[in-house]
Amino acid sequence: MILPIIAYGDPVLKKKAKEISKDYPKLDALIDNMWDTMYNAYGVGLAAPQVGLPIRLFLIDPAPFAEDDDLEESEKESLKNLRKVFINPQIVEEEGEEWSFSEGCLSIPEVREDVFRKPDITIEYYDENFEKHTETYSGLAARVIQHEYDHIEGVLFTDKLSSLKKRLIKSKLTNISKGKINVDYKMKFPNMKKGR
Repeated sequence: MILPIIAYGDPVLKKKAKEISKDYPKLDALIDNMWDTMYNAYGVGLAAPQVGLPIRLFLIDPAPFAEDDDLEESEKESLKNLRKVFINPQIVEEEGEEWSFSEGCLSIPEVREDVFRKPDITIEYYDENFEKHTETYSGLAARVIQHEYDHIEGVLFTDKLSSLKKRLIKSKLTNISKGKINVDYKMKFPNMKKGR
């Protein structure tokens, strides 16, 4: 089932999300619905707060990035096979020299800005079967994970921009929060009762 994606301006996107246990109600159905929602919107990641739930859960499938001709073959291969669910994740290490990449977000449509992030991360998390993992990721994979991880920390990529950049996109963000935007996926806006 495709869920409405929560738009910029909704308080749920600014909340630090809570951990869940393996008996969280209808977890399998929620994960299935999140996959459907993400693919329907052509996203590469989706966090639970983006569907209105302040819980520590996100999923990623950065396979579309594997089409980038500038990437090395090894990175293309790793991106193609990185469809994963992260439950109660904790980034335990971020390393390397920060690099810039143009990021966007399903909750902030039609806004893309360069964001600086560290290239290497180590993350502990539970998968959808509540098995624990500790893994290290680099490059675009690390970036997608960091972006989704920020969502469960109540941080949006626009929070990482300079004050000048924030001023330049302020009217766009205001329009998104008011629902004055055309998107080809279902969204729920803070100032409207129903998604469209």
